[in-house]
Amino acid sequence: MSLAPYLHFDGTCAEALAFYADVFGDPAPEIMAFDQAPDAPPDWNSTRVLHGQVKLAGGWLFASDTPPGVPADAQAGVSISAGLPDAEIARTAFERLAEGGEIVMPFGETFFSPAFGMVKDRFGTHWMVMLDPPAAG
Repeated sequence: MSLAPYLHFDGTCAEALAFYADVFGDPAPEIMAFDQAPDAPPDWNSTRVLHGQVKLAGGWLFASDTPPGVPADAQAGVSISAGLPDAEIARTAFERLAEGGEIVMPFGETFFSPAFGMVKDRFGTHWMVMLDPPAAG
């Protein structure tokens, strides 16, 4: 069994997933457009994503655009938490995600992590970026 976040966008899904793959240095996302669905209605076009997925920081992020005519709400009630293996890698990812977005909590040391920050990116997705804690052992 596994869990993976599934984000919804209003026409910017392909751009967002490509950006996330670039930020985290992961392979390009896999994208299926609405018009690729079997028996797709004529108003379902190739500019909107029916399903997209990208492997990020060791986990999967799934996403889509809402169907034509269906409004999308930004991801206001959820954050994606990205634990990265190195503080500078985490800082760089945080800074990239902040480009055109809004810093919620500046990147820095906290009582629970030596490297942590919160940001809402330009696509409306909230992120918590941090240094992965060392493995117990």
